[in-house]
Amino acid sequence: MRKVSRTRITTSGASSRSGPEVVYVPSHAEGPERLVGLGFRYWMHGRKTGNIACWERAWELYSGAFGLLGGRVAVTQLSTWVGAFGASSCRKIEIADGTRPDFCRDECIAISLIAACQHRTCPALRACAFALLETSQIDGVINEAQDFADTLASLEQVLSPASIMRAPVDFNSPGAVAH
Repeated sequence: MRKVSRTRITTSGASSRSGPEVVYVPSHAEGPERLVGLGFRYWMHGRKTGNIACWERAWELYSGAFGLLGGRVAVTQLSTWVGAFGASSCRKIEIADGTRPDFCRDECIAISLIAACQHRTCPALRACAFALLETSQIDGVINEAQDFADTLASLEQVLSPASIMRAPVDFNSPGAVAH
């Protein structure tokens, strides 16, 4: 477990005393966790902005990791999973600027959600989905998350069980931890 940084910044990276807050977690994510976190970030940025360059970054990341065929399958599942958030979420999903090396709270929870799916830890995956969506209508996102998690596992990308949060914590509370 590692202590969470409680730096107060907005999605643009500028310091702020008010307005939207995104709390960043120092990233020690490698391998599958990094693929999930960055894929989620890039695809969500693309959905929010309509900028095709964001989706191209996801494609380059995944095709570089899995080759053309594996990349196509992984990006298809990634896009379906991220798309399910738009249909279900009752809150704005926060994502870090595309150049940041670390992950924000929502990105960490997304990584945890996929890890929980791969390791079949139902209470954790439902808690992560609820924390991201803030609605009880989580089944669609969970189903798509499971499909994405299974796709990654078929490509020999299994996230560590240590990536599963016991509970999606409030990253601003003193002593909050993520693992």
